Amino acid sequence: MKKFFVSFLAAIILLTFNHAAAKVQINYGASEIYTQAEMNDAVKIIKKQFGNWKGCKLKNIRYAGDTCNNVENLKWLNDLRPQENFVQCIEFLSDFYVGKKTNTTFNPDSNYKDWQWWLARAEGGTWQLVTFGY
Repeated sequence: MKKFFVSFLAAIILLTFNHAAAKVQINYGASEIYTQAEMNDAVKIIKKQFGNWKGCKLKNIRYAGDTCNNVENLKWLNDLRPQENFVQCIEFLSDFYVGKKTNTTFNPDSNYKDWQWWLARAEGGTWQLVTFGY
């Protein structure tokens, strides 16, 4: 009986988490550089980072467009991580709400719009979240 209760409770928690994540709107836009699967790999990293922000609700994530993958931005991201050799970058924007109780330095009971998420990857590598913010 105890095993059943623990399994049942775990299933409820998992379903609740998946339900909350399902409410996040994702707009992959159109890209001539990245496939939706590649963009989805980046979105998963963003969602994981966002999951650490207690009291915050992610409303949407949207691809900023192919123009962000340029020499200037790659140089900037490589300067932030000199040990890396990034060859591609991608930017997403998001909107989120910060509740009245949060473990973050965000203003409680506030909405944030167009929050930037910058990820990059080396040749043949996976996306790395390099920086985020305004």
